[in-house]
Amino acid sequence: MPQRMDVLRWGYRLGRDPRITTHLGLVARALGATGFLLTGDRDDDLFDNLQSVCQRFGGELETTHVPGLKHLKNHVQNGGVAVHLTMYGESYHDAIEKIPRDKHLLIVVGGAKVPAEVFKTCQFNVAVGNQPHSEVAALALFMDAWQGHKSTLREFPNAELSIQGTNDGKIVVENNSENTNEDV
Repeated sequence: MPQRMDVLRWGYRLGRDPRITTHLGLVARALGATGFLLTGDRDDDLFDNLQSVCQRFGGELETTHVPGLKHLKNHVQNGGVAVHLTMYGESYHDAIEKIPRDKHLLIVVGGAKVPAEVFKTCQFNVAVGNQPHSEVAALALFMDAWQGHKSTLREFPNAELSIQGTNDGKIVVENNSENTNEDV
């Protein structure tokens, strides 16, 4: 696996994108990203929400705002690999085998229109489909495939709460406690 895997949400717009960007952050965390980065508008509340999920359900996710192209170019110049998820890219089924696994991986997910320079700077422009679709779905499919379809087997240390899967209800376990909340 890579030394580090970050997700960069490109062109975040505070008035338009909070819900979808929160979902991107949740997917990034759940499927193994180290960091979740934003370009565009500042939104510390969004980062606070993601940190709250980490506190309750365990794991860690570094969150920060970065200067878009400058951060991307520095990442590539310092030996990292940048993968841009776009419906105009090469199929992820074909591209994933070509992407080095021993380098810091930065996954770029667009919001507002992505400048042509992003396409040129990223070493891989990858599509999970060549039709309009959700960037959340693209991120989840790519990250799951990157991890050999084992992303749901992750364990989250220091979780206050955990979910036990069941077919006919839900079981929420309060860790370090005798309490179990079962709703059937």
